[in-house]
Amino acid sequence: MKNYEQKTDKNNITKNMVIPILFSATLLTGIMVCIICNIAISGNLTWSLIPVSSIIFAWLIFFPGIVLRKNKIIASLISLSIFIIPYLFLLGNLIKTKEVFSVGAVIAVPSIIFLWIIIAIFNYIGKTRKLLALGIIFLLAIPFMFIINIILFKMIAEPVLDIWDILSGFILLILAFISFICGYARKRK
Repeated sequence: MKNYEQKTDKNNITKNMVIPILFSATLLTGIMVCIICNIAISGNLTWSLIPVSSIIFAWLIFFPGIVLRKNKIIASLISLSIFIIPYLFLLGNLIKTKEVFSVGAVIAVPSIIFLWIIIAIFNYIGKTRKLLALGIIFLLAIPFMFIINIILFKMIAEPVLDIWDILSGFILLILAFISFICGYARKRK
């Protein structure tokens, strides 16, 4: 019986390492294709630095979630929280547009906070009442949308409220209502 358990553990470890290796190899292939094409076309590295940095950023975000057995989403969110600002800074410098970093970093902060709030809601309420948690998140998305709009209004004079914001808010309200009703109906069964 011990030999079977040892073989099973070894197979699981091997199987668990195949996906991260394939993921990394796929992204590395994309990096190499970009670099080769860029050098073949222009003789040096120019535009390829943008997809290369974005691919590395994607690897930094998703790899912890692929490797870990537990708390995959939290690991990826921690990685996103750490690397989003440096990535936006690098991207802004590569495309020589300061607004990518200045606006992107300011929008990234409340967005990361909102993602952490979503994780907290699902960890505390969503374990037993997923639809209630989903409804709460839909409701919280409405003020979050307006917070983002206010920030953009102050930075780039984007309107605080337009028809698409009203439509989005209405759709979020409907989704929250449906989630609450379905959660209530499921609880009564």
